[in-house]
Amino acid sequence: LDNVRKSYKARTASDKARRSVLKELMNVDTKSKLAACTSKKAEECEIYIVEGDSAGGTVKTARNRRTQAVLPLRGKILNVEKAPLEKILLNNEIKSMIASFGCGIGDDFDIKKLRYDKIIILTDADVDGAHISTLLLTFFYRFMPELIYQGKVYRGLPPLYKVDYEDTEKRKKVKKSEYLFNDFELEKFRKTGKKINALQRYKGLGEMDDKQLWETTLDPDSRILAQISISDTVEADEVTDILMGSNVPPRRQFIMEEAKSANVDI
Repeated sequence: LDNVRKSYKARTASDKARRSVLKELMNVDTKSKLAACTSKKAEECEIYIVEGDSAGGTVKTARNRRTQAVLPLRGKILNVEKAPLEKILLNNEIKSMIASFGCGIGDDFDIKKLRYDKIIILTDADVDGAHISTLLLTFFYRFMPELIYQGKVYRGLPPLYKVDYEDTEKRKKVKKSEYLFNDFELEKFRKTGKKINALQRYKGLGEMDDKQLWETTLDPDSRILAQISISDTVEADEVTDILMGSNVPPRRQFIMEEAKSANVDI
């Protein structure tokens, strides 16, 4: 009987917190964080979820203000797989995302109210960036799975290197530049035998100026986006629970089994 009462109180508290926060979200002021786009046509708009205020500032400068909105996040968001619902809904970064998207959450989710055709996660090309991306995907999968099922979630893929080199055109030496997105592309470029004058490795998005960021990551005609999809919901649920949940032994076992296949840039 005591367990029943405790369960009832927990459910009641969670429902009360959810209703209270969802009501509050209707009045959340996102202007201080969100750089909205001017177009109100959801089918042509997209929002960049950006790691950090520094990179967020550069993205705001580089973007197409008519169709591209920017929401910088401060640090890593809460791991929703480990936290109770009332704590999740009180997290400032999560509240900002819910308010910005406009489509609600959980049972109140309505994809028809989504203000953007694309939600693009844009983080640094390093381990921390990958972790932030994973935390965001966990949140979307657990509380807004329809965003993924409907193909609305993407990862932006910024370059890791910029190569300045000499090429030959009509028997003349010409100076050129090229962006490379990983170590494999760099090794492939080295094998071409072209003379490399300078090689820049980007440690983060904040190291690019607005022109470089537009050319590589924001321009729809030249950027590379990876669309997030789920082919097996049972497997996705299991892997999310293993990697992001509180049970350590299964995660350790998973990491040990998969470590041989990992390509980690630390």
